[in-house]
Amino acid sequence: MSDYQARALAHPNIAFIKYWGNRDDALRLPANSSLSMNLAGLHTRTQVRFDPDLEGDRLVFNGKVSQGAALERVSAFLDIVRDMAGQPWRAVVETENNFPSGAGVASSASAFAALALAASTAIGLDLDEAALSRLARRGSGSASRSVPGGYVEWQAGDSDANSYAVSIAPPEHWALADCIAVVSQGHKKVGSTSGHPLAATSPLQAERVAGAPERLAECKTALLERDFARFAEVVEADSDLMHAVMRSSQPPLDYLQPASEAIMAAVKQARAAGLAACYTVDAGPNVHVICSAEDADEVTSRLASMPGVQQMLRATPGGPAQLW
Repeated sequence: MSDYQARALAHPNIAFIKYWGNRDDALRLPANSSLSMNLAGLHTRTQVRFDPDLEGDRLVFNGKVSQGAALERVSAFLDIVRDMAGQPWRAVVETENNFPSGAGVASSASAFAALALAASTAIGLDLDEAALSRLARRGSGSASRSVPGGYVEWQAGDSDANSYAVSIAPPEHWALADCIAVVSQGHKKVGSTSGHPLAATSPLQAERVAGAPERLAECKTALLERDFARFAEVVEADSDLMHAVMRSSQPPLDYLQPASEAIMAAVKQARAAGLAACYTVDAGPNVHVICSAEDADEVTSRLASMPGVQQMLRATPGGPAQLW
């Protein structure tokens, strides 16, 4: 690439221990640490070109010019990058996803991880992984986890300086698969950025946050020891807790659809019958079913035949954000 432009690719991630609610909304400092897996096969590709002659930023998403809130959010993020570099230049950002956006498949995570890497590189910054994760966090909290590769822990920290994500195991550590049952491809009515401030209005949030370190430690141990039974129990419990917080917020947020609930029940039944599979759901209706890679074909087949499932996506543990 020529001067002042760069291209980057990043994967979305699925959180096993969830991030919901901030201690600082402006800096996106989370209420608790979280744990996730990057999703190979799903990605955002982003090109950023800074141009001293541009009067304003320009955003092209999946081939279409974007205005309004999407452009404002990208421009606000680019302002952070410009401040870091001491350069006022505006930019053209061209980005595309190969999976549904804004439907609970962590599109903002891969989007801002890719944007952080492309923009910082294009403007001449040379950030290490921790600094890049911190930068990505400013655009979307979960984007901090899409910067390192494989299985990732976002350490909540207590300031901008120490709230970033680190890899706890490489992609090849455990041959898991994420079989995503897409029951809606539309944008959710309340995005995560708007939802996080509501977490504190739930009477359950304080309890969820208080128990998060224990659940994270349990999940981390199960993951590192490749103990699926332990892993499944804590992953489902943590997901259920987050959605209980959402449903008891003021106003309540209910991302789950009847099809989502039916899939979750079917996964529990299948595991009770011996299938190594568990569910987790982010802020959206689409259900992520985590299973051993060798069972992925069977899990996909079962889910695809269920009412309401529009599409099946499949991902395996993915690598870090990278230039391309």
